[in-house]
Amino acid sequence: MAETLYDVAIIGSGPAGYTAAIRAGQLGLKVALIESAKVLGGTCLHVGCIPTKALLFNAELWDHLKQAAEYGIDNVDGRTLNWDAVQKRKTSIVNKHTKGLEFLMKKNKVTVIAGYGRLTGAAKNGIHTVELTGADGAKSEVKAKNIILATGSDAKMIFGLQPDDRVLTNIEILSIPNVPKSLIVIGAGAVGVEFSSIFRSFGTEVSLVEFLPRIMPLEDEEVSKELTRVFKKRGIDINTGAKVEKIEKTDAGVKVTWTGANGKQVEKEAEKVLVAVGRAPRIADVGIDKTKIELDRGFVKIHEAGETAEPGIYAIGDIVAGFPQLAHVGGMSGIVTVTKIAGRPYRGVKRERIPACTYCDPQIGSAGLTEAQAKERGLEIKVGKFPFAGNSKATIVGSHDGFVKIVADAKYGEILGVHIIGPQATELIAEAVAVMELEGTIDELMFTIHAHPTISEAMLDAYAAVECMAINA
Repeated sequence: MAETLYDVAIIGSGPAGYTAAIRAGQLGLKVALIESAKVLGGTCLHVGCIPTKALLFNAELWDHLKQAAEYGIDNVDGRTLNWDAVQKRKTSIVNKHTKGLEFLMKKNKVTVIAGYGRLTGAAKNGIHTVELTGADGAKSEVKAKNIILATGSDAKMIFGLQPDDRVLTNIEILSIPNVPKSLIVIGAGAVGVEFSSIFRSFGTEVSLVEFLPRIMPLEDEEVSKELTRVFKKRGIDINTGAKVEKIEKTDAGVKVTWTGANGKQVEKEAEKVLVAVGRAPRIADVGIDKTKIELDRGFVKIHEAGETAEPGIYAIGDIVAGFPQLAHVGGMSGIVTVTKIAGRPYRGVKRERIPACTYCDPQIGSAGLTEAQAKERGLEIKVGKFPFAGNSKATIVGSHDGFVKIVADAKYGEILGVHIIGPQATELIAEAVAVMELEGTIDELMFTIHAHPTISEAMLDAYAAVECMAINA
């Protein structure tokens, strides 16, 4: 039997890999999707985005019940948290979408190949070879005209520690058997603040420890300031400018020692510690050393459509240099790459058109330049800010914290950045990305009708606030 030659072989089935595979199938390419795990979906579906957001939704409902009497719902004081049921629902959501991916592969005629894929070097006569190692150790090969690396990332650990039942990463914390009485979270990026938010809602005593001067340091400074205010109001202990010195096991749990911004050493004990200090690209054993692929601090350097320095080999997702490690970035990068491979017109991923979403309470959604970044570039800007306290739907849903902030070009009014903290921020930011993709201006947007009463009306007021003409503030 003749050996199958694929148009594209994709190594890794996370959001970057499976999205690329589906679009490649839709474009008529013959596709192989190589995955070493027993299930498709990668970190995002199984131990990342999806299960985390499921827990966040449970936490949101739990918080609403705390104010049930205000909403006219009586006799809920005796409520109890059934953590087993919470975990069961989370797992059922993951399982549903895992099966959905299996269906989509069949629908789009994607050949799923089980095994660990490694690059073997440059193409020979235009054909690349992927070395495949099966679960039983047996070796075989996959031949393709093009290869896409989408191998994802792993959570970083510190001090040479290994995750266990007390020192946790995003993987272990998702399956803990009980809600801990106390938790120390190291790292105040998206992962750290989301888990801080979840467990604080469920009554855990949470301490958040961040090395940099503010939590969510990549967001606009005013967003960080507002989240700090709300988190403190919720009872979360926030420690910024704090350098963690050591993590020790104790009889009851863990003890974390850090040096604070004031130079004083702090020791704190808790049942568990979550290490959320970032993710490292998973490239150690994929055969990159046998290619011309170039690295930047461990990440793969690419050109516009994912091309690496090795002809015919592309990279997408968390392993790519210069892009944030976000599922939707990987997914769109996969679409761009296979569209190029298919010879169709495409638009490259623009760094400043990528939305960042954090699903804590309050939510954060942002895209484009922060106020500080715009000023650093020497741009002449106007800034408008509208508080959710002035939005009637925010009153209805009982969520008044936060604001929408718009950074616009002073001369032409083009939207340069949008930064939202508050109700449904992770949904509202999609409007901002569309506006910036179309180079929308304040003059246009001030006359764009937003339905009433909606949370999205806050966007209209924020656009108008750039010209100091918000209606509701």
